[in-house]
Amino acid sequence: MYASVVVEIGVKNVDKIFIYLVPERFQDDIQVGARVKVPFGHQVLEGFVLELKHDCEEQCEIKEIIDLVDVIPILNSEMIELGNVISSTTLCSKISAYQVMLPKALKASYKTNIKIKMDKYICLNMLEEDVICFIEQCRYEKQKELLKRLLQEKEIKISKVDSSIRSLIKKEIIRIEEREGYRYSYGSVYQDKRIVLNLEQQRVVDRVLEFQNSYRTFLLYGVTGSGKTEVYMNMIERVIQNGKTAIMLVPEISLTPQIVDRFVSRFGDDVAILHSGLSDGERYDEYRKIQERRVHIVVGARSAIFAPFDNLGIIIIDEEHSSTYKQDNHPRYHARDVAIFRGKYHQCPVILGSATPSLESMARAGNKVYELLMLTKRAGKGMLPVVHVVDMKEEIKGGHFIFSRLLDQKIKEKLEKNEQIILLLNRRGYSSICTCNACGEVIKCPNCDISLTYHKTSNMLRCHYCGYAVRKFEVCPKCHGHDLKDYGLGTQKLEEELLKRYSARVVRMDMDTTSRKGAHKKILLDFGEHKYDILVGTQMIAKGLDFPLVTLVGVINADASLNVPDFRSSERTFQLLCQVSGRAGRSEYPGEVVIQTYNNCHYSIQYAQNHDYFSFYREEMKIRKQLNYSPYYHIILIRILTHDYEISFQEASKIGDYLRANLSSTTFVLGPAMASVFRVDNVYRQQCIIKYKKDDQLKKVLLDIDNHYKNNGKVRVEIDIEPNHL
Repeated sequence: MYASVVVEIGVKNVDKIFIYLVPERFQDDIQVGARVKVPFGHQVLEGFVLELKHDCEEQCEIKEIIDLVDVIPILNSEMIELGNVISSTTLCSKISAYQVMLPKALKASYKTNIKIKMDKYICLNMLEEDVICFIEQCRYEKQKELLKRLLQEKEIKISKVDSSIRSLIKKEIIRIEEREGYRYSYGSVYQDKRIVLNLEQQRVVDRVLEFQNSYRTFLLYGVTGSGKTEVYMNMIERVIQNGKTAIMLVPEISLTPQIVDRFVSRFGDDVAILHSGLSDGERYDEYRKIQERRVHIVVGARSAIFAPFDNLGIIIIDEEHSSTYKQDNHPRYHARDVAIFRGKYHQCPVILGSATPSLESMARAGNKVYELLMLTKRAGKGMLPVVHVVDMKEEIKGGHFIFSRLLDQKIKEKLEKNEQIILLLNRRGYSSICTCNACGEVIKCPNCDISLTYHKTSNMLRCHYCGYAVRKFEVCPKCHGHDLKDYGLGTQKLEEELLKRYSARVVRMDMDTTSRKGAHKKILLDFGEHKYDILVGTQMIAKGLDFPLVTLVGVINADASLNVPDFRSSERTFQLLCQVSGRAGRSEYPGEVVIQTYNNCHYSIQYAQNHDYFSFYREEMKIRKQLNYSPYYHIILIRILTHDYEISFQEASKIGDYLRANLSSTTFVLGPAMASVFRVDNVYRQQCIIKYKKDDQLKKVLLDIDNHYKNNGKVRVEIDIEPNHL
């Protein structure tokens, strides 16, 4: 018997299937999808068995499999098929397509050593009457207390075996039992309140459940606060009552605590959590719960789409417009595409929900590829907030640089009423640039083509691209003058200004304050319990959060995302403003939003002010059509990366010429050109952009380029299909 094995090396020039002989001693136990140890050159590696066959056409000497790692396969037939699809559509290696589906403990990796956690319990080893008898005669208080507690509780979880326990075990009065335990615990502080669905919500639930046993993709457009989460939970409840399972995706780890709270309060321990904030051990435990069918619901971020359910009944992607659903490194899959594959495989509905759907999704709904469902009003007593747009050009003339007069007045009003405020500034750190007033030198990262950001709490200048950090300079490195100043505004500086200006309790939520485990949950829990009056943060606070006392949202610099050189910048600005506006006025208290901008006439800001998604959609679609961009054309980005400045231009020109010579005349090739950040971590970056509707030659051309450079030690080529950023 022979096995086709894909080994754990992810480099492209080893991306092939290798044939190994299955020794007779393993032939009864080896299965497709299991991991095996195999000889590979002078190494021993792990790999996945993708096929078993009795004949082999290989002419060379075939090595034997060394050992079986699994008796029960790690990859099922669906995962094997899905891996082939991801590898083919994203042009990644087969092994990386399979590895991305699994927790670290189950990846094919010879050096991984994550064990199942075992908890120790003590319990009685004799009849209760005999134990009571022993207690009456016992001279040791500690033993007596322990036994009395056991009579009440039946078992006690212990962390160590002390002398009292050891003595009682020796006398055979108690025994130790070991059971599999879980490293991750989540107790809900949310009180589940059964909400009667309104007519719109009930219609959505009923329509989706008509397709419980067949595939259909629905786009659920629901204004912020329209009760989409309650709709999701009602659908999932019905699905698991019918013996099936459900996957619920959220875009950010910051949203997971609130969503998990709501799901645990409704469904108890029938929920598993999967996201990158878990430790390797916690992720392994949660994955095993799913694999062993101990839970019916998975809640998590992007990677939770691979949860190994074998009887899926529904897949829900909340905030479907979010760019975090697309992975930025190999394999560059989109969770939405995986969800649709799995929906077809399991014949179950897929729900894409958002208050600001991506233009691509809304266009597909317009073409009847997706079915559009709508929630047009807020659930309960909540009303959409009143949005004020402030022209900061006028405010700066009056000396109001950070807080406009209107925002200042509104903050004071809300603090007097003991209500809460959210302020969005999509730039972390203290200031965005550090410059010398004497010579004009801007302190830049030595590895990247970008200025360093000043972080005051650590007194460090940091690069947000490569991670380089250096203590803030006292003198200018160019002219050695002492007139270094920091300019621009980050969340740290905003927090400091708020504490100076108002007698308020302020908490900041950005990458710096949430780097420690559990930090997201603690900040949101404390803010929800009104331990703070003002929450300051980056875009991680813009989506999905629900705090009844938040009546004011302020956007400090609405132009930050508008000025990014990308064809999606207007869409992202509109989405961000609508989403963060939706955090205000979600209960009986009316909400207000103040958007501060230098570009108050821009259509994305005007439509966001009026909560008018469909007018924005029509306006933006006109522009996309004129410029031949998505969703009218598909986009592929080819990046050329090298440490050599000259080679970057030479190879980029070769690729540009090859594309133009071999693609059809209806396909547009832009570039090559320097990337918006030309150098990152001492790697020079050139790029070509392909815009096409249909091109039969395209896949072959891309594979030719990929194959040509996979053995090149100096130049790396990355092909990103439907990229998030250009």
